[in-house]
Amino acid sequence: MSQASLYKKSYFDLLGEFGELAPDAFKAFVTFDKKALAAGELTVKLKELIAVAVAHTTGCPYCIDVHTKAVKKAEATKEEVAEAIMVATALKAGSALAHGVNALNTFDESADDELYKAEYFKRLGEFSKLNGDCFEAFINFDQQALKAGLLSVKEKELIAVAVAHTTGCPYCIDLHTKNAKKADASKEEIAEAILVATALKAGSALAHGVNALLAYDE
Repeated sequence: MSQASLYKKSYFDLLGEFGELAPDAFKAFVTFDKKALAAGELTVKLKELIAVAVAHTTGCPYCIDVHTKAVKKAEATKEEVAEAIMVATALKAGSALAHGVNALNTFDESADDELYKAEYFKRLGEFSKLNGDCFEAFINFDQQALKAGLLSVKEKELIAVAVAHTTGCPYCIDLHTKNAKKADASKEEIAEAILVATALKAGSALAHGVNALLAYDE
């Protein structure tokens, strides 16, 4: 591989090439992306905070750069951005732990053919017996990340719902959707948060595409 640096800000300028290579699909995505990030039931600021959080779970350096600049332009403080990132961190770690209940089922040679049931989530507490100190440390971190700070509980739970849709954890989606509703988020607000996550997850695939263009042209 002759390309010494795989990620440079300048590479993102190549994105427009997709408008020439696949014009209809590219134009449709750009239209969707703009609509998903536009103000609606949620403000542009909150949507960009969601975008920053999701970008840290998709692991797209271009998206992190673009949306951190956008959220700063929307007058979010560095502290608010940090809180959003901590929610994303808690959710990404939490999804791994939540999936762990399925590992417990497998280890215990469960005869149940169903891999995911809501009731399986009740086994999460078993980790407190299996690895108590670490489990308690995570629970404390998770609670600190989701409690009200500069961002409200409602805002954090909307971020959590969005991130849960990028980690693909059904337990997290169930838990944080209920928590967002409890924090007075409307179904419309939850839908908007999910669509921001959708745009960011799709956008990360497209953004990484500039690296494919570079690789192809070597």
